[in-house]
Amino acid sequence: MKFQWIILAVALIAGLATRYFVDSHETRVAEAEQTSGQLESGSETLNLFNTSDERLRVVYFGFTHCPDVCPTSLAILGAALKAVSQDELSKVWPVFITLDPERDTPEKSAQYAQYFHPEITGMTGTQAQTQLLAKKYGVLYMKSTQEDSALEYSIDHSSYFYLLKPDGTLLEKVPHTLNPNILVDAITKNERLLFEN
Repeated sequence: MKFQWIILAVALIAGLATRYFVDSHETRVAEAEQTSGQLESGSETLNLFNTSDERLRVVYFGFTHCPDVCPTSLAILGAALKAVSQDELSKVWPVFITLDPERDTPEKSAQYAQYFHPEITGMTGTQAQTQLLAKKYGVLYMKSTQEDSALEYSIDHSSYFYLLKPDGTLLEKVPHTLNPNILVDAITKNERLLFEN
């Protein structure tokens, strides 16, 4: 009888401990999801999902040490922003979000984005925020070691432009392109959807 009580006590303690760890994990995930859009840009914190800012978000995920795909994509984004009318430009918030918060400080991301167009906001989040945003929009990325390189590692990643509503809802995903007109058409179409409804 004593042995059964011991087993029951151990099972009860194990159950309580498991429940505590599950609850605390769920709380941490919920807190991270609530703050996933609150990213750093230069010296300020900006909320990507601030619904009082009604602009269409055009978001690109990359990293500042990217040798080719990111600079090309951001140059295309810059060209598209130059091609839209001033009225359309005022309704767009172009954003670059780093996938490498380990190296890309908020200042570095902000400065890097500005090379391509003065309207592009460069943002850096924590590792947890970056992972949540990547998961939310289906951004694939992976850190890969580069032996015999001063960089030590690179980030392999998918390359898309994500057009979002102010609340973060995905409107359209435009694949990597060398033609800025494709992005201009997507911006124009989604601005109409956003502002005519």
